[in-house]
Amino acid sequence: MKPTPLTWIKSSYSGNDGPDCVEVAISEPTIHIRDSKNKDGARLAFSDGAWCEFLEFAAGR
Repeated sequence: MKPTPLTWIKSSYSGNDGPDCVEVAISEPTIHIRDSKNKDGARLAFSDGAWCEFLEFAAGR
């Protein structure tokens, strides 16, 4: 069975022409992160729980 392609969503905090562009794709149970300026480059993958912990930490809660 061929894997389903990921649907990438660009962060609302990323600028159109700036260097800081992040995209996220959700593929239960994994959250994928990549640099939108280097789509074929390295990617990070997190479990749902790890991603939620990161978001709480980033929000300062």
